Amino acid sequence: MWKSITHNTPNNKQTNMMQTFFLQAQPNAGVMQLVLLGGMVLVFYFFMIRPQSQKAKKAKKFQEDLQKGDKVVTIAGIHGIVNKVNDDSTIQIEVSPGSFMKIEKSAISLEWSEQLNKAATK
Repeated sequence: MWKSITHNTPNNKQTNMMQTFFLQAQPNAGVMQLVLLGGMVLVFYFFMIRPQSQKAKKAKKFQEDLQKGDKVVTIAGIHGIVNKVNDDSTIQIEVSPGSFMKIEKSAISLEWSEQLNKAATK
């Protein structure tokens, strides 16, 4: 065991009081910490992970449902009309009359394509 030499100085009394204060533990403090940690994980899941996964599912469904004649915008900002849907996860878009590009379906932006189609229907 450690034995400390104590002197009756004001600083030593203050140090002993602080040590006593920090050594006192609340009963069931570990359970409360686990509850708070679990709450933070739930908040993180419901506000960050779940919305992002739902958005990714919606984008994937949109890309799988592309058909000939759909107006699309790529993530690079290229506007075009779907001319052909290939089996190898690519599509051919017409960017101007007679000018075609072959791109990956994953390069189609859901948000920008929806905005383009909303503007066209108004």
